[in-house]
Amino acid sequence: MVERLVVDRGKFQAFFEPKSLAVIGVSLNNDRHPANVIFNKNYLRYPVRAFPVNRKGGRYQGEEVYASVSDIAEGVDLAVIAVRAEHVPGVLGECIEAGVGAAVIISGGFAEVGRRDLQDRIRDMAMEAAFPFIGPNCIGIFSPSHLDTFFIPSERMVMPAPGNVAIVSQSGGILADQMVKFAGEGVGLSRAVSIGNKAMISELDLLDLLVGDHQTRVIALYLEGFGRNEGREFVMAARKSEKPVIVLKAGKSPGGAQAVSSHTASMAGDYRTFSKALSQFGLVEARNELELVSFCESLSCYGTSIRGNIGIVTGSGGHGALAVDVCAEHGLRVPELSEGVRDEMRQRLSPSIRTIASLRNPVDLTGSARDDDFVAAVDSLIRTPEIDCIILLLLPYLPGTSSDLGARLSQLYLLWGKPLIAYVPHVEKYRMLMEGFELNGVPVSHSIEGAVLMAEGMRRCMPC
Repeated sequence: MVERLVVDRGKFQAFFEPKSLAVIGVSLNNDRHPANVIFNKNYLRYPVRAFPVNRKGGRYQGEEVYASVSDIAEGVDLAVIAVRAEHVPGVLGECIEAGVGAAVIISGGFAEVGRRDLQDRIRDMAMEAAFPFIGPNCIGIFSPSHLDTFFIPSERMVMPAPGNVAIVSQSGGILADQMVKFAGEGVGLSRAVSIGNKAMISELDLLDLLVGDHQTRVIALYLEGFGRNEGREFVMAARKSEKPVIVLKAGKSPGGAQAVSSHTASMAGDYRTFSKALSQFGLVEARNELELVSFCESLSCYGTSIRGNIGIVTGSGGHGALAVDVCAEHGLRVPELSEGVRDEMRQRLSPSIRTIASLRNPVDLTGSARDDDFVAAVDSLIRTPEIDCIILLLLPYLPGTSSDLGARLSQLYLLWGKPLIAYVPHVEKYRMLMEGFELNGVPVSHSIEGAVLMAEGMRRCMPC
C-alpha cells in the first residue's frame, strides 16, 4: 500500500480558497504559455493575490516578476508549478523552503512517459517535508469564485453555475468536458479537481476532504486506475460517506486499460471486481458520461435513495411509451395504478379530458390537458405509497399549459418531499418553465432518457 500524507483542513483551504497564489513559470514574452494563462485569469478575475515567478525576473502586466517564490515577501498559500519536468524538483524544493502551503504541479513528463524516477523524486521530497501537492500532469483546481488553475483561456472555458457537486478527475480533458455538460444541464459545481498522475494527493485524499466540505453535497469521480490495493481502500472509504459518491471508471476493456496506463501511468485493475464492489457497498457507478451528468443532477437535488417504482405523467402517449421502455431497460418499474387511485384522479380532472385520459401509468392526460390537470394528477400520484418517484414529461407546446406549470408542480414536491423529475426540451423559449422547477430544487432533463437516468441514479444510491 502506498504511503499517504494526511492533509489537514488548513491545507484544504490552501488548495481551494487560497488568499495568495504564486504562478511559477510565467513567460515574459508568450501570453499563451500555460503559466501566463493561469496567472492572468487569477490576477484579473479572482480575489486571490497572484504573483508571477520566473527565474529571470523582470516585469509582467505591470507586476514585478519574482526570480524565486522565496523572494515574495508575504506568505504564499498555493503555488502553481508550470515549468519543464526536469526543473520541477528544484522549484518544489524552493516552495518547501519558503513555507508555501501547497502546490499544483501542471508540468507533464513524469511517470506517464516512463520517468517514474523523476516522479518518485518529487514525491519523496514532499513526503519528507509533509508538503501536499496535486499532480503532476494535470490542470489542477477550479473553485468557483475563488481560484482557477486550468490553463484553458477564459474565452474557451465553460463554467457551470456554483452549486453542490464536486468532481475529481484523473483526466483534465474529461474534467473540462464534464464542466461543459454540467453547464448545459444546469448542474451546479462546488469544486473541480484534476489529479493527473496523483503522485501524492489521490482521489482517496480528496474524498476525505470533500466529505467534510460544507459546499459539497455530491462527490463525483472519473477514475482511470489505482496503485496496488488502492482500489479496495477507496471503496471502503467511500462506503462511509454520508454524501452520494458517483464513480465513472475508464479502462473497462483491454484496449482501454492500455490507454489508461499510457495516460496517467495507472493500473486499470480488474474492472468487473471493482464494479461489483461499488454496487455492493451502495456507491453509484455511472457507466458513461450521460449517466454521470444525470446522476449528479438528481442526487444534487435529492441525495436520497428510491426503490425504483416510477409514476409517469405526460401529455403525449408516445412520450409515455418511450419512457416506459427506457425504465424497463434500466430495471425501473412502472406499476399499474390501482382502480381507487385512478378513480380519485379522474374526478379531479377537467370534464373535457376525463373520458379520454389514460390513467393506468403512464398517466396520459392528452394534448388537451391544462395546468390544473397536471397538478391534480401529480398530487394524486405523490400521495400514492407504491410510487416513490415521479417523472413529468412536459411538452411546452400543449395549448392548455402555461410557463407557470413548473413552479406549480414544484410546490407539490416542497409539500410532500417525494422526488419529481421533469423532462422539458432545452431551448431558450421554454426557460421560464424550466426555471420554475430548477429554482425549487427539481431537476430538469433535456431528454426522456436523461430523466429516467436521474431516477436510476437514486435507485443505485443505497442508503448508508
